[in-house]
Amino acid sequence: MSSLHIAPSGVGSTARERIRTVVLTTHDELARHVAARMATVIRAHHGGRHVVLGLATGSTPIGVYRELIRLHRDEGLSFRNVVSFNLDEYWPMSKESIHSYHRFMWENLFSHVDIDPANVHIPDGAWPRERMDAACAEYEAQIVAAGGIDFQLLGIGKTGHIGFNEPGSGELSRTRLIHLDSITRRDASADFFGEANVPREAVTMGIATILQAREIAILATGEHKSGVVRRAVEGEIDRAVAATFLQRHANTTFYVDEAAAADLTRIATPWIVDDVQWSDALELRAVTWLAKQMNKAILKLTEQDYAEHHLSSLVSRHGTPGAVNGLVFNALGAKIRGKSKLPRNLRVICFSPHPDDDVISMGGILRKFVENQNDMLVAYMTSGNIAVFDHDVRRYMDFLERLDGEGVGDAPRESRTERRAAGALADTVRTFLDRKRPGEVDIPEVQDIKRIIRESEAVSGIEVMGLGREHARFLNLPFYQTGKVRKDPIGPADVAIVTALLREIKPDLIFVAGDLSDPHGTHRMCKEAIDAAVEEVYGDGSIARPQIWLYRGAWQEWPVTEATVLCPMSQEELTLKIQAIFKHQSQKDSMPFPGQDEREFWQRVEQRNKATSAELDRLGLAEYFAMEAYVIA
Repeated sequence: MSSLHIAPSGVGSTARERIRTVVLTTHDELARHVAARMATVIRAHHGGRHVVLGLATGSTPIGVYRELIRLHRDEGLSFRNVVSFNLDEYWPMSKESIHSYHRFMWENLFSHVDIDPANVHIPDGAWPRERMDAACAEYEAQIVAAGGIDFQLLGIGKTGHIGFNEPGSGELSRTRLIHLDSITRRDASADFFGEANVPREAVTMGIATILQAREIAILATGEHKSGVVRRAVEGEIDRAVAATFLQRHANTTFYVDEAAAADLTRIATPWIVDDVQWSDALELRAVTWLAKQMNKAILKLTEQDYAEHHLSSLVSRHGTPGAVNGLVFNALGAKIRGKSKLPRNLRVICFSPHPDDDVISMGGILRKFVENQNDMLVAYMTSGNIAVFDHDVRRYMDFLERLDGEGVGDAPRESRTERRAAGALADTVRTFLDRKRPGEVDIPEVQDIKRIIRESEAVSGIEVMGLGREHARFLNLPFYQTGKVRKDPIGPADVAIVTALLREIKPDLIFVAGDLSDPHGTHRMCKEAIDAAVEEVYGDGSIARPQIWLYRGAWQEWPVTEATVLCPMSQEELTLKIQAIFKHQSQKDSMPFPGQDEREFWQRVEQRNKATSAELDRLGLAEYFAMEAYVIA
């Protein structure tokens, strides 16, 4: 099948791709593109029979639904002629539950458009087990009676599942009750505040049902989906990866952002499948890749190595292998910047999406910037309060009561009225926590206590780096303050807060989280707010833009070929960074949202920073104990 690529970074043939794949630059561009296609399908049926949409849930389709809502509101796109069938639902699950897909769809789409409620079909998480087979058969019959699905929207799970068709699902499968894979349940644990709360079963459309749709769009965003995207698009059809069955559908398109497309052959190693137009960046990637393939240092690569791996044109361009090797070796070496090569005496804002991303992702360079006498401000964009366990709140309540009731040293005891106030707060909190259901939104008092816990830990963390309370600013952006894992979209109020900070501080340099793989999308949304604020403040060119340094680290690191700056750390500096991470006690030992990586953050950091330095060592560059990576945007 032919493929379309809409992104500046992709070069090379699509010959290995078995599903038509469209690569778009950003998550928002992808959402607009897919929503526009859906709008075209809806409008094409205007005045005729109903158009039948198959719909998906999850974080990726939300952007599509928001764009459909905008098209309805601003451009008159009507849903009166739409019949919808959702892919799946957890079981058992009440429609009113905060976790139900029924509630998700009404909150994120149906309540905002003019669809007839009678035309909405979602598998019912309350179907009794003894009626399950009959209910699933009836759901299939309803799809047939509606004329079949015209456009099916899909996401893809980390196991390659579509809907809840887990590994082992067959091509002839239909709507049914299915046991959820352990990886799927772990991936959903963030929404349920713990894997133990995730249902073990779900109702899902089958592979055969999905493949009968006239057109299919499957979406993927983020670095963490790049591996499964390549497996689905380029791999053999395999029951272990349900998405591979889409290769047999004549009208399927995979829509991915650049991060999710990174492992596709045409983007990762385009020289394998086609002639390429060499650039400095592509040469760097190719030679580094070749060194890894050969398990050699860059300066030891030979002409035969290049010839055997489709890279002879690169040697021809520079004359000799030694010339190519030297250029790439020097380019990588130029990225390494110790303290003496880092900025001094600048005004710097470090934007931290959560109250620990600063020390987790850039603790090494943060300390060096402090030592270089830069004027530092760490701006914590969200409270991170949903990531605090209830037992931490109980512990702090007990401490507060003891302190309030017993006093400290020779200090006078507080009044009976004040003691009653503290006791009343503790009673309110304990009463709520005792009856709280898994995933229930905390009452304001509990949300505030959790916020204060994270703020105090953040201050303690930057004190290890040589900063104080006065260097911390807690922005508490409104989009995060839902009390739920799922957040509101970034709005004008969020952008205004960041804009005001930029105008106040007038930074010469800002650090921004550039990793988009955190489980609930907060990093991406925070970057969206910063990008909008930067454009508002500096867009007309009247004020010089600050340098923007993008960091990663909590979920993955920049590859050495993409990084602009590689910041080395000694053993003592890495130890100091880990000590700062330890100050975040509410995130220590176990975390509410660990993602697929069960290691603690300090363990991830230690291994990732050491791995970056070890990679440079294997490539033949100087050996360092550990290293952080940054991209200057």
